[in-house]
Amino acid sequence: MAEAEPSNNSVVAEPRLVICIGDIHGYITKLQNLWSNLESQFDPQHFNAATIIFLGDYCDRGPDAKKVLDFLINLPSKYPNQKHVFLSGNHDFAFAAFVGVLPEPQNGVSFKEGWKKYEESEDREGWYKGEGYENMHLQGRMWAGHIKARFDNKGNEFMGSVYDAGPTFASYGVPHGSSDLMKAVPDDHKKFLAEMVWIHEEDDVCIEDEEGIRHCKLIAVHAGLEKGKNVGEQLRFLKAKETHLPKIEGLSGRKNVWDIPEELTEKPTIVVSGHHGKLHIEGLRLIIDEGGGFENKPVAAIALPSMKLVRDTDNLTK
Repeated sequence: MAEAEPSNNSVVAEPRLVICIGDIHGYITKLQNLWSNLESQFDPQHFNAATIIFLGDYCDRGPDAKKVLDFLINLPSKYPNQKHVFLSGNHDFAFAAFVGVLPEPQNGVSFKEGWKKYEESEDREGWYKGEGYENMHLQGRMWAGHIKARFDNKGNEFMGSVYDAGPTFASYGVPHGSSDLMKAVPDDHKKFLAEMVWIHEEDDVCIEDEEGIRHCKLIAVHAGLEKGKNVGEQLRFLKAKETHLPKIEGLSGRKNVWDIPEELTEKPTIVVSGHHGKLHIEGLRLIIDEGGGFENKPVAAIALPSMKLVRDTDNLTK
């Protein structure tokens, strides 16, 4: 007796394409080239239905922050079947703070309360003291400030402030540290900055490794999750965009957010971030920030489930 032909209904659907894009830092040409390379690398049907997660830091250092935001804002209308996630980076948080679109602290304290913890740095970092500073989040004042030192501890020249925000001001046609930026930033850019999320979760993302295809949870957050702190509480805090703290570790931390918290190792969980100025892939911890905002380094993206890396500098053909 001949075996029955397998039914088409038994064909397993291909895992959904998820692309995580690292820090762009005001480089519109790099973003455009990276996007073209991504389009050329994947089947149009899959690419046009992909989940695209931008890992934050759209502004500062590079010359074209305004054009980068225009590009990102236009994506949903150009690719209506894609899902776009725009995480806030620490640079974007500070930009949002300066132009006044951060949510007010939910516990009733003023942003001014947050200055005290770091006030010994005010003179050295030249915090902004112009129009509207009186109830501005600390990071907004630092972002628009005038740093006294010429170079950072790695020998890189500061661009206006500790955040290197000078090129962002210039992209909107105003001098660094000028309150005119608050008027120069168009409403759709303010809306974008206000609506950025601090954390994003996906319940079922596939990843391909030596064990084959694995189904995982995915958490995307600009810097990472703190070790030694309850993950559930961190997720609630970041989802609520609670602004009473002067520094948000999930957006700004370094060594304390590098690893995956131990409690997330019980169930396979991908934790993907940018921020750290490195490309680091270790197990399910993905840090995708090869460029770090430097002109001579690439902007990278990682595609799941394949774990394929794509860069703006790749010379790709269909």
